Amino acid sequence: MKRLFLGAIALTLAVSVTSCRDTNKAEDAANEAVEEVKEAAEEAKEAAGEAVEEAKEAAGEVVDSVKAAAGEAVDGAVDAAKDAAGDAVDAAKDAAGDAVDAAKDAVKDGANKATDALKKQ
Repeated sequence: MKRLFLGAIALTLAVSVTSCRDTNKAEDAANEAVEEVKEAAEEAKEAAGEAVEEAKEAAGEVVDSVKAAAGEAVDGAVDAAKDAAGDAVDAAKDAAGDAVDAAKDAVKDGANKATDALKKQ
C-alpha cells in the first residue's frame, strides 16, 4: 500500500512539474501574443495616421480645384453679364435711334400736313 501511495505521490509530483512547464510555455506564448498585438496596433496606428494625412492632402486638392472652378465660373458669369449688358446697351441705342427716327418722321409728316392745310386755306 505504501508503494501505491508513494507511486501516486510520485506520479502527482511528475504531473505537477510537467504542468508547471506547460504553464510557463503558455505564459511565454501569451506574452509573445501580447507583444504581437501591440506591434500590430502600432502599425495600424501608423497606417491610420498616414491615411489621415493622405485624406487631408486630397481634401486640400479638392478644395483648390473647387476654388479654381468657382473662380472660372464667376469669371464666365461676369463675362456673360458684360456681354449681356453690352448687348442691352446696343439694343437700347438701336431702339432709341428708331424712336428718334420715328419721331422725326412723325414731325415731318405733321409739318407737311400743317403746310398743306395752310396752303388750302
